[in-house]
Amino acid sequence: MPSIKQSGSLSSLADRQDVSLSSLTSYARKLDTVAGQANRRVDNKHVEFTESDRPKSASSPKKKRKKKNPIIVNLSGTRYEVIRQMAEKLGFTPSKDDDPNGYLIWNDSFVSAERINELKPFQRINHFPGMGEITRKDCLARNMLKVSKEFPEEYSFMPKSWILPSDYSQLVNYSKDLKSKKKSKTFIIKPSNGAQGHGIQLFKNAEKIPATEHFIVQEYIEKPFLLDGYKFDLRIYVLITSCDPLRVFLFNDGLVRMSTEKYQNPAESNINHMYMHLTNYSVNKHNEYYEKGETVDSGSKRSIAFLNEYLRNKDRDVALMWRNISDMIVKTLLVSMPHLLHAYRMCRPCAPSGSDSVCFEVLGFDVLLDRNLKPWLLEINRSPSFGTDEKIDWDIKSALIENTIKLLNIKVSDKRRNINAQKQEAQKRLYRTGKRPDAPDVSEYEKRRIHFEKRKEELKELLARIKKQSLREDYDNRNMGKFRRIFPTEDKARQEKYVRLMSSIFNIFMSGRAPAMQKEIQRIYKNPLREEDVLDMLHECEEFEKDGKYAGGGKGAARGPKPLQSMPVCQPSPIDDSEEEDDEMTEGSPMSTPMTRRRSAKSRPGSMVREQSEWSEGASSTYNSRPNSGVRSRPPSNMSMSNQSNQRSRSLSRMVTSGKYTSLQRSTKRG
Repeated sequence: MPSIKQSGSLSSLADRQDVSLSSLTSYARKLDTVAGQANRRVDNKHVEFTESDRPKSASSPKKKRKKKNPIIVNLSGTRYEVIRQMAEKLGFTPSKDDDPNGYLIWNDSFVSAERINELKPFQRINHFPGMGEITRKDCLARNMLKVSKEFPEEYSFMPKSWILPSDYSQLVNYSKDLKSKKKSKTFIIKPSNGAQGHGIQLFKNAEKIPATEHFIVQEYIEKPFLLDGYKFDLRIYVLITSCDPLRVFLFNDGLVRMSTEKYQNPAESNINHMYMHLTNYSVNKHNEYYEKGETVDSGSKRSIAFLNEYLRNKDRDVALMWRNISDMIVKTLLVSMPHLLHAYRMCRPCAPSGSDSVCFEVLGFDVLLDRNLKPWLLEINRSPSFGTDEKIDWDIKSALIENTIKLLNIKVSDKRRNINAQKQEAQKRLYRTGKRPDAPDVSEYEKRRIHFEKRKEELKELLARIKKQSLREDYDNRNMGKFRRIFPTEDKARQEKYVRLMSSIFNIFMSGRAPAMQKEIQRIYKNPLREEDVLDMLHECEEFEKDGKYAGGGKGAARGPKPLQSMPVCQPSPIDDSEEEDDEMTEGSPMSTPMTRRRSAKSRPGSMVREQSEWSEGASSTYNSRPNSGVRSRPPSNMSMSNQSNQRSRSLSRMVTSGKYTSLQRSTKRG
């Protein structure tokens, strides 16, 4: 029987082993199937995990992080792609629409004064208010005419001009004088506010020029310097980063724009050949002979760098030519300064002088060289073209835009710094004391203390501006690229000449404010304060305050009568017979009252001094009674009420404690 039990147990065990083996075999087959599918996916290089198959250790692919605080630039007002590309190259982010809060705003057209007024201190916009005084042809001619009357030698770089219709009679008279001298001139007329060569015509006879149209008439430069037989002009780029104070940079490359028909002296036969006499790209590009150059030294548009090398090979003084061009540019901008500075300060009334300018401007100066390489100013373009139709355009204008944006020194922290400055200014206004130094209830001590505190604050602000300007100078020197600064210049003699010219120009255009501007011009441009000078003044002010000199002992203390060192002593008056009866009423008599004692004071020498000493206790040292009057004067108004009450209580106590009866008490007792 036990053997049977054993066989039963063994059979059941065998059955369980068969079941476990079969289950393991099926599980192994499933693993092989999954492994085969995984291998096939790896072989096909398409490994895809479902949520159930994804390993827990596998991490999701990293996403590109967006910049937390990008520098937004508003380029919705410009059509030039090169500006957008250079901004992105420098790490800026163009906005999708017209964002008024962008760090940089670039517009191809005019910007209103209201928009400039609304700008935050950290923003920059590419136009100045008031620049039309030199970019409009009629305004440029009018302003140059005023200045050239005072300085004919300094401002001889612009052709003789007339503004029609107001100057038409002068033009006709000038033409008649030339005919009487058997001389002939060619005149070129341009619309007052024209651009791109539209409406330009040439006349040999001034009397044929329309008298009623708004034109600018100039003498035509008949002997220009030629390049391979073609007339050309220069497009020179100038950057103004600030007008308060003025800072001007000259780009060391530009465009040489050539005509497309070989030049001949103007005559009746060729006076209408615009491709010969005009150098505008917008005009000559329509000529079939216009050539697009593949390099900087070929084609109808070349670089100024090529021209410099060409002139050196001709043994011409290129350095002198560029000194004259720089001098011409600075003198022209000095003519605009009265208008420019006035308009900018009107738009930014709360900005102190020397603070960061919210405006900058890239100007295009059109300059013609005559046979002697003398530069002649033709016009100034407020919005020069940044089109890149050719490779030379891209090479020059992309570098110009990139260096311009770098010089603006736009940083992400500018916005945060501006917000903090506004908070500090608000706190300063909140905790500012309400007392004004000119208030009637402010003492002399308080006036001087307020004056010194205000002076210290002004010096600290001036020191901060000087340090900031020093940092700006250092930044400009390191990031000018192809720019070079032409104003203010490091040449002391030339800088002094420019300062004298600026002072005279302000006197011409703003005679009423000229005296105040003269001092400011001398302080900013000729004798600028250094950091050491301001530190010395601040230290001197602090020492003055530390010594307490503003309390009245220092220089400028209020003058007045010297304070009394002791009370004056009055001499006794002579005794009259009529007053002898008063001698009986002494202090110990029954009828001795304060009034009787005052009357008896006449007869006793030295009694007046005792009476004055009673009043003088606690009173001002300047109190004095009328000498030899015998009557004690009324205490001064500045005597405190407590002192007066003390005097009254003292006199009453003497009445009560004297042990004598008054006349009223005596009459009561008798009754």
